Amino acid sequence: MMITSNQNPKIKLVRALLSRTKERREAGAFVIEGVRLFEEAVRSAWEIKFVLYDERLSKRGKLQVESLKLKNVEVEEISTSVMQSLSETETPQGVLAVLADSQIPMAEALNFVLIPDQIRDPGNLGTLLRSAAATGAQAALIPPETTDVFAPKVLRAGMGAHFRLPIRLMDWEAIRAFVEARRLQVLIADMDGVACWDCDLTQPLALVIGGEAAGASTAALQLAEGKVGLPMRGEVESLNAGVAGSALMFEVLRQRR
Repeated sequence: MMITSNQNPKIKLVRALLSRTKERREAGAFVIEGVRLFEEAVRSAWEIKFVLYDERLSKRGKLQVESLKLKNVEVEEISTSVMQSLSETETPQGVLAVLADSQIPMAEALNFVLIPDQIRDPGNLGTLLRSAAATGAQAALIPPETTDVFAPKVLRAGMGAHFRLPIRLMDWEAIRAFVEARRLQVLIADMDGVACWDCDLTQPLALVIGGEAAGASTAALQLAEGKVGLPMRGEVESLNAGVAGSALMFEVLRQRR
């Protein structure tokens, strides 16, 4: 039977998970929206709690829905008006899924991790995670001051990075223990740092990308062994965290190739 009421328990849960970090952490779950993220979740064999779709779902999306039904995943059709009320986008693609907050296993031997420090803009955080996955980073360590990594806008900007990159929420004491145990050199991205092509980025590395406004936190500065910069020409004062961090991560990839 189609769900048509906003008072349905599943609809109320989705709305809570979409809007509040506290609800996501207490439920151990988050919401993805759209066919591409849905496909990424299915492809990665992520634990799916349930799926909601409406009549606007494309043939491509319906194939995924039917495959999940065969695996006994709970799938329900909802009205377009209810989907519209839930959707975070102007033109919903007709599918939402509630996923378990699982963790991708992390390799023991690591030589490149990302630490997005005090990143408050969801688009920048998602971009950094996507670039980290694209450049071969083996993990992202998320300090307390950074925005919720499973917020809807971060997930959309990440474009599936959450399903490929091990992500761990850690306080700074745990981050210090983590990098010291693995002998990772900690470098902070800073416009006044040593030019990235003059740094040896082939060594085991934890790269800290500081926040858009205040830069890296005091805890990050205390942990860091140096600063790495992105040289620029012209009168541009700075780049946003997503762009600058991505450029530095691709320099890591270039040097290691």
